[in-house]
Order: sequence, then structure tokens, then C-alpha cells
Amino acid sequence: MQIRPAAALSGALIGVSALFLPTATASAQATAQTHHHTVTVAHRGASAYAPENTLAAVDAADDLGIDWVENDVQRTKDGELIVMHDTTLSRTTDVEQVFPDRAPWNISDFTLDEIEKLDAGSWFGPEFQGETVPTLDEYMDRVSDNHQKLLLELKAPELYPGIERQTLRELRREGWLDHRHKRRLIIQSFSADSVRSVHRLRPDIKTGFLGTPAVADLPDYAEFSDQINPSYKTIDAGYVAAVRAVDGAHGKPLEVYTWTVNDGPAAVSVAGMGVDGIITNKPDVIRDALDDAS
Repeated sequence: MQIRPAAALSGALIGVSALFLPTATASAQATAQTHHHTVTVAHRGASAYAPENTLAAVDAADDLGIDWVENDVQRTKDGELIVMHDTTLSRTTDVEQVFPDRAPWNISDFTLDEIEKLDAGSWFGPEFQGETVPTLDEYMDRVSDNHQKLLLELKAPELYPGIERQTLRELRREGWLDHRHKRRLIIQSFSADSVRSVHRLRPDIKTGFLGTPAVADLPDYAEFSDQINPSYKTIDAGYVAAVRAVDGAHGKPLEVYTWTVNDGPAAVSVAGMGVDGIITNKPDVIRDALDDAS
């Protein structure tokens, strides 16, 4: 995940507000060190070990014993939901070779049938040749088969009007919105409007806002979010404590899942700030570092 301009702006706003209340900071660090459990989330699957946002990456996380995976959902030209991070196909597939005259290779300019012809694994390593771009249905089936949990990002929803309702419809069809499974699901986005829409359509579903809102704005986000999920480079213990001091949409303290942390010392540091989750390309490294530090 990368910071969009709005998130970057709001991140800059914490310069004053995040550096406050040393008592709260000390309290957050003490809590993290003694009682707080920090969840490890595999970013785009275990994306350090398999091509991101593929079924292979989901399985790689499962092989490492990681319960939570994160993904990105977008929509094809013919209205099908697929799992991919970039809004273009060029970085993680061979689309430029297969369709050389279709620049700039936007996802929204290709049908699902065309996208299914692409190799989404060879760019990462020859052993992944032939790995495909999964549909959301295929992805959810694999997550279910592995008994994993999902942090689902609606990527660039402004490009895909109505994607919130469509995603919820597919999740419901897959059984992910029933009482037993919805506890294994969080839907997040950099778009506050998109998160708000998900909460309006299904207020029972846990949601997260990606970014670092100013402390003064947290009550507004709490009306439709259960999490505030910032880049780890934009936070400190004071900010985390301020977030957790506000009750979210379901009446519980707002949680903080931070991204993208790929080395053990950094993970131990942000865990000490009191975050609830760490999103990482190397979930085994982060999990083991946190276990060693506990």
C-alpha cells in the first residue's frame, strides 16, 4: 500500500498532535509490552516469498502459519472483481507482451477473459510461471480452504463506482458475511467515502480507514470505522494512544493496523507503541521478532 495524496497530507498533520501526552505514550508502551497482542498480517499474501495477490501468496502465508492475509480488490472492464494492487497490469503480469498495443494497460480496459490469459507469476520467479490473476471468488475460496482471515482493501474505489455494494454481494454469496465468518473479515480503503459506504450498507462488518488522520478528526472517522491503519513511518506511541482513546463504529476502542513493516527491530518498536496489527511482506520475520520480544 502507498500513501495517496490525501493520506500524506493528513499524515503531515500529526507533527504536533501525535507528539503529546507522555503519560499516554508511556501507558501505551507498557500495555504493549505486558498485555497487548499484536496480529501479524501477510501483505498481499506472503509477498516476499510468492508473487503478490496470487493464490500462491495466500498459500505461502498459510505454509508459514499466518492466519491473516491482506489483498486488494479492483474491477475489470466487464464488471468482474479481481485481486491486484496496481491499477495497471504492467508491473506484475506479462500484459505488455501479450497485448503490446493496449497501453497504458489499465485493469478497467481489460475483460476478465483477457486478464486470465496473463502470467502473473514469472515476474517474481520462474517457479511461479503460469500463476494467474485471481478473481475475488477464487481468492476467497482459497482463504476459506486455508481457514485464514482477510483484511480486504478496496483499491482506488473512485475508479469503480458501486464496487462497495458489489464486493459485499460477492462476499455474501461466498458465505463471508454470515455470523460465523464475518468475524474473520475487515474491509479497508484509503477512501473515507468508500469505508463510509461499506459501513452504511453493512454496519455489522468491521471496517478500517487507511491513513493517518489528524487527532482532532478521529471522532469523525470513528463514526464509520473500527480501525485507523497508517504507515508505520507516520506514527508514534502518542498517536496510537490517541487513536485507541476513541471508540469506533462498534463501540470499542479504535484499533491500529500499521504497514508495511518488514524487519524485526521495526516491528518490535511499533508493537511497543501499542498497535493492534502489523502488515508485512515477511510475516514470519515479524511474528518471530514479536515472539522473541514478548
